[in-house]
Amino acid sequence: MRLFRPSVRLVLWLAVLALVTSAVAQPPQPAGTLTISLTSVAVGVGTNWGSGVLTTGGKRYPFEVNGLEVGGVGVSKVQARGQVYHLSRVADFEGTYVAAEAGATVGAGAGVLTMRNQHGVVINLQSTQQGVKLNAGGEGITVRLKHRATRS
Repeated sequence: MRLFRPSVRLVLWLAVLALVTSAVAQPPQPAGTLTISLTSVAVGVGTNWGSGVLTTGGKRYPFEVNGLEVGGVGVSKVQARGQVYHLSRVADFEGTYVAAEAGATVGAGAGVLTMRNQHGVVINLQSTQQGVKLNAGGEGITVRLKHRATRS
């Protein structure tokens, strides 16, 4: 009986450790996805503006974006996709995003930009065009929701 107790304790401790480890190891699930279409008047410098759609909770929310800079020769229109994290209320999507990590490259040269706003919402944004690098402007990136949501 004395050998049984330490064995049970060890098994229970290992089971708890396994549960905690698996919970910590899993990355957070995205709260939504987004797509952005961006127009750049001048490559690397100049005026940039765009629009996009946030999809979350089975609904689509159109938005406007300003301050996203595009690097790359001859680029005037850019498409980007991304994932949104830590979004508990759609209203928290609006705001000014600043780059948390910039300039990373994945795959065949697609640009990756990670940004966070004042509400703690995080966006991972990837350009869908090869060789295009995305950067946050000096003042950050401003996102404003348009008025109506539609079902996706």
